[in-house]
Amino acid sequence: MEKAPGSLVLRSTPFIGLLLLCLLYSVDIGFNVTPSDQWNKLRTNWSGNRVEGGTQIKDEDPIYLLLKRLVEGDNQTQLEATGFACDSKIHTEVCVSSRPVRIDMLKMKVYAPFSEGMPQANRTIHPYARKDDKPLMNSSVTPVQILPGNITLSPPCQYTHNVTAVIFSSGGFAGNIFHEFNEVIIPLFLTSRHFQSRLQFILTDFRPDFVAKYKRILSHLSSYEVINPASNGSMHCFPGAVVGLHFHDLLAISTTNVPEGYSMLDFKQFLRESYNIKIRDLSKTEKPVLVLVSRQGSRMFLNEDQMITMMSELGFSVVVAKPDMMGNLDAVAEMLSPCSVLVGAHGAGLTNEVFLPEGAVLVQVVGLGLEWVSDNYFGGPGIGMGLNYLEYKIEAEESSLISIYGKDHPVIFDPSSMYSQGYAVGRALYLIEQKFNIDLVRFRKTLVKALGLLGRSAPLV
Repeated sequence: MEKAPGSLVLRSTPFIGLLLLCLLYSVDIGFNVTPSDQWNKLRTNWSGNRVEGGTQIKDEDPIYLLLKRLVEGDNQTQLEATGFACDSKIHTEVCVSSRPVRIDMLKMKVYAPFSEGMPQANRTIHPYARKDDKPLMNSSVTPVQILPGNITLSPPCQYTHNVTAVIFSSGGFAGNIFHEFNEVIIPLFLTSRHFQSRLQFILTDFRPDFVAKYKRILSHLSSYEVINPASNGSMHCFPGAVVGLHFHDLLAISTTNVPEGYSMLDFKQFLRESYNIKIRDLSKTEKPVLVLVSRQGSRMFLNEDQMITMMSELGFSVVVAKPDMMGNLDAVAEMLSPCSVLVGAHGAGLTNEVFLPEGAVLVQVVGLGLEWVSDNYFGGPGIGMGLNYLEYKIEAEESSLISIYGKDHPVIFDPSSMYSQGYAVGRALYLIEQKFNIDLVRFRKTLVKALGLLGRSAPLV
């Protein structure tokens, strides 16, 4: 395979038209296209041998072996026999073709090579790792249809690529950093890192802000520009394809699940490489850096200024991360690289724990009714990232809800009864309406523990 760009598929085209077509291609798609004579070789092998770039792929070929790693058990046998297999889990579905495919960008249809014994020839996939959330899938994620290909009936190729395609969506919970990392970025790392950038990403529900925000990550996972199918209604041909992304757990990677071999520590190392983050020895900083995630509105700290004063008195160099600072990941990575302690209320901002150096401390403020989500979304995953984790569970008097409902209301002493009325009821109360007035004396004790985990002691008072 060649990493350099190839030329467009050539037909009987006037010279001027060809120049215009080449210019259009170089701006919009580019980077891994092969000449038409190579696609002709692919055509002749459509229903037979696995091929890539016009040459037969042996079973021991690295690309085929990498594709095989994306399925497990009987599905690997199916892939060997037919060149097509799918892994279906609760949250996600991943389909793999190790033989050439044609992708209709306009209709998001993937024509896979027909073979006897090919499972579920017609298949529709929502390539986003929340398959179990049907309303979200139907409203925010464009479906991809996989059809059995017939070389004599399938539409002709307009562009031919020499690397494997990976199709995924940036729809779903667009704009929320937790969901973007949890359902797109970490699954994308899991699915594609093995290929060492020899992949072409096709992003359905394409959002320019998403691509700009994660450009460092995307460019370190693929050597080619992301294709926006909505602006390129052409027929593209690839030597193989992956539809959908693998998902293991909330902000987590299991080293034993398919595809196996990576951990969250590997993901953090990948982030360090992508953002040029220097490895810090936290014990050698003169003053430990504490980054406070500041919120406005829901779950905000009502006495934030007093908290900052107390933190400074404990010897921390305090950095307040305002909401408008958290959208630029380059700035966030730089801010958190020397951070010893990250403090914040349960919320999407704590997703930035992925940028913390190993050995740092995450201090999560856990509000009323938020115990399970706090532990499972950020606490447990933080430990898996090599962090120390402390939680500060507020007392009822520290919640703004007590002044609204009173201490004897079920909202205060029995949050589960609120959730039993439906998630929307619990969410409105504990995630949206609730704010915090932190007990500084009690919270100081938690920060002293954080200093101890860093091998430091609090100043004598």
